[in-house]
Amino acid sequence: MTLHTIILGSETDFAGWRDAARALALANVPPEHITWTVKGRAAQLFEPTSLPPADPDRTFTVPAAFVDLASIAILNRNPERFARLYRLLWRLRDTPRLIEDATDPDVAILQKFAREVRRDEHKMHAFVRFRELGRGKEARFVAWFEPEHHIVELAAPFFARRFADMPWSILTPERCVHWDGRDTVFTEGAAKSDSPSSDPLEDIWRSYYANIFNPARLKIKAMQAEMPKKYWRNLPEASLIDPLIANAARTTQAMIEREAPVPRPSRQRKEEPIMASPAHIKSESLAALRAEAADCRACHLWKDATQTVFGEGPRHAPIMLVGEQPGDKEDLAGKPFVGPAGQVLNRALDEAGIDRDKVYVTNAVKHFKFVPRGKIRLHQKPNTPEIKACRPWYERELAAVKPALVVAMGATAAQSVFGKITPIGKNRGHLIDLDEAKALVTVHPSYLLRLPDADAKEREYANFVKDLKLAASFLHKLKAA
Repeated sequence: MTLHTIILGSETDFAGWRDAARALALANVPPEHITWTVKGRAAQLFEPTSLPPADPDRTFTVPAAFVDLASIAILNRNPERFARLYRLLWRLRDTPRLIEDATDPDVAILQKFAREVRRDEHKMHAFVRFRELGRGKEARFVAWFEPEHHIVELAAPFFARRFADMPWSILTPERCVHWDGRDTVFTEGAAKSDSPSSDPLEDIWRSYYANIFNPARLKIKAMQAEMPKKYWRNLPEASLIDPLIANAARTTQAMIEREAPVPRPSRQRKEEPIMASPAHIKSESLAALRAEAADCRACHLWKDATQTVFGEGPRHAPIMLVGEQPGDKEDLAGKPFVGPAGQVLNRALDEAGIDRDKVYVTNAVKHFKFVPRGKIRLHQKPNTPEIKACRPWYERELAAVKPALVVAMGATAAQSVFGKITPIGKNRGHLIDLDEAKALVTVHPSYLLRLPDADAKEREYANFVKDLKLAASFLHKLKAA
């Protein structure tokens, strides 16, 4: 009986595990004859075993679901994960559909490992708090986090998308990740003392947190289930939580005993449509419209924005894509959809078979609406008066381009296109008649960037591509006719 010792390059060496596991399985080495470990974990009693030579005439396959499960479960900190993965791989050779049996002990434990990793990834997304280090051009945003599992490289893309326009570092005891605005770089672990302990904006955040805290809705068990106490020490609002909880009962009773104010008369009124048919708007040159829009003062948003971000694309494009408003990158560049959301849109259009250079891309609102937070400009959703003020530009663009199909991406775009509040969920997935074109409703690409759960992100991205494929199919039928 030959015993094999496999030493992987790191705790997250999935490629190394996969290559070794494949070679061992092809050589018919049973799970009980293998010891799995990681380089540098502890002193080794035996030298690493050379892998059996590959036989080009022998092969086997496993379900894609196993590969997906293994790539996540291997990030769990449990030292048995390598052996359990190999044992399931060994069994899948003869019973591929075993991966579908959630009651099987090997499948169940590995799915549990994967869930723990995903939960830890979600906590990292939710509880990382950046603090500013340095000023001016030397400023950098640094955060400290202590993950339970080996998730830093898994979680990093979320932060690169979410905070694409600022330099940041996330330090952890095992692995650190750094972003310079273009690339992520991973380095060895750090000590908590390497991260800043405070930030000038934290007093403002604590004041805000204390004011929005509602003692009448306090559910301590639910709060601690979502935000366990071990994360509190890294949150600036943590110092307020215990006092707010302690005073919750007294504050709630005072709210009950306080005399109820006389309700104000309702100011709600029926939303008036903002539709004005482009059929009565004469066709104009896009260049002339763009030049005129550069001096637009129809609402207050021009005061803080860098510039008007007008639409872009061919004069007679068959598709007009309408988004919400320019973001930070678009505001600086003066072009629509050039930031992180634009990258998602480009990829989705490519997968749907639509050439972006042949579509007209614009926004319902032409100026960037934001709230400043230090060096960061936080996006704010446009309100109805701002959408109404900007709608004539959309109408004139529509009359100039005369697209066969208008794709409204997001609720703000849908409100502008249809002239009234139009829910996305109830209206997506089918074509809707406009006066002189068809319309299609879908989500905004930035919605996909905000989803914290990887599975939900993948699912919603696929739905977004599906909507765009419906647009591509409509155009194909139009050309054929």
